Amino acid sequence: MNPKIPVGYDEVARWLRNFAVSHAKREHPRAEAVVGTGDEREGRSYGLRLVLDGRSHPAAGAPPMEFGYAEVAEGRTRFAWCEALAQRIREETRRLGLEGQASRPA
Repeated sequence: MNPKIPVGYDEVARWLRNFAVSHAKREHPRAEAVVGTGDEREGRSYGLRLVLDGRSHPAAGAPPMEFGYAEVAEGRTRFAWCEALAQRIREETRRLGLEGQASRPA
């Protein structure tokens, strides 16, 4: 990716979703990612939720993980930023998986 090539809001949203799903599925094959781009966010920010077996991080009712459009557009071209985000996604997905195991009857 060339960071000097302008990218649109929707393209960056697709990248964020694909990146999040890719790393979440490394921890659990049923993990998914939902990127919020609603009217109040359009062109400015994204809300990210990780979902696994009906549970989500952040939990339902809590605000999603927040990312600014410019932050993601620039960050996706930097290895260190991507690595930090990948670690965060994988850690939160592991937690969701452990919560699911704890809630199952023995």
